[in-house]
Amino acid sequence: MIGPEIERLIQLLSKLPGLGPRSARRAALHLMKRRDSLLVPLSESMALAAEAIRNCSVCGNLDSRDPCSVCSDHSRDRSTICVVEDAGDLWALERTRAFRGTYHVLGGTLSALQGVGPDDLNIPSLVERAKDPVVTEVILALNATVDGQTTAHVVTDRLSGSGVSVSRLAHGVPVGGELDYLDDGTLTAALKARRPL
Repeated sequence: MIGPEIERLIQLLSKLPGLGPRSARRAALHLMKRRDSLLVPLSESMALAAEAIRNCSVCGNLDSRDPCSVCSDHSRDRSTICVVEDAGDLWALERTRAFRGTYHVLGGTLSALQGVGPDDLNIPSLVERAKDPVVTEVILALNATVDGQTTAHVVTDRLSGSGVSVSRLAHGVPVGGELDYLDDGTLTAALKARRPL
């Protein structure tokens, strides 16, 4: 019904997060209808990105330069390192403009089911960075999942003896959240992390 090139495009698009086979077909059709204004520039941009993007040798972020834009920024507070699971989490924190320290990307979380152990993550270079006398705090900004919490415990254990303070992001009721819609785990975490006004 359709050529192999189009079928391959649909198959690849369906592997993107949030796109199933039907959404991928619609996206492929949209791209093909706008071949000159969208499909060709997108393919050229993707080819350039594939050539240029690399992991930062300092923090593990994805960027087209090494060290990355964050690590190259001399106005950043070098005393604080925020540890995240992947580059998407780093980008999310950067969007807030609330953190002016540096980052460290682990490249995932520990997962016994997926066979991801401590040696598969970017933990050793974090421990080395934490030995720098300038570093005073490591903030663990990992997801509040079982794998995220397990990873946080292992990282905390590996950082013990480094002399840095280890903290984690607060968990609990989100801004604008209604108690009736929150799950039991979130409410429990919020109660345990309460603080005086």
